[in-house]
Amino acid sequence: MKKTLILALIVATAFACGPSKTVTESRKVIKGYWSLNNISYDTTGKFDVNLLNDASAECFQESTWRFIPNNNTGNYNIENLNCQTGQRDFIFTISEIDSSTGLYDFLLKPTNAKGKSDSNAGFRLRLAELNESSMRWEQTVNLDGKPFKINMNFSKINEQ
Repeated sequence: MKKTLILALIVATAFACGPSKTVTESRKVIKGYWSLNNISYDTTGKFDVNLLNDASAECFQESTWRFIPNNNTGNYNIENLNCQTGQRDFIFTISEIDSSTGLYDFLLKPTNAKGKSDSNAGFRLRLAELNESSMRWEQTVNLDGKPFKINMNFSKINEQ
């Protein structure tokens, strides 16, 4: 009886520490290839935005992204010939914020091809929308002391 109780406690603890059903489903949906189609802002005007400490927002337009959730890795390719083109690697995590609303934080950390980060810096984004065909990230930064929201809209593309 005592061994059964201890085993049940261990199993319950293991399941309690695992990702929620919503996060598990999101990992299935995010898997694959995506195109970053549109970048917009919650304020009108012309802005010089540098995303992920990498390149301008214009360089990221139509970039292709791959997410591999079983090991939380991925990469994106900048293909705009007016920018430094090529593949960049990253690791990512999805953390559930509120299961009743389905809102998430998405942490993306740039790495080299071997999965190592030079600066150990990451970028926290809000995963505001995710379904089988589209995904939207929101990043809030400060502009002149006020919140400034960057929206990144993705569409799912066929497996390559």
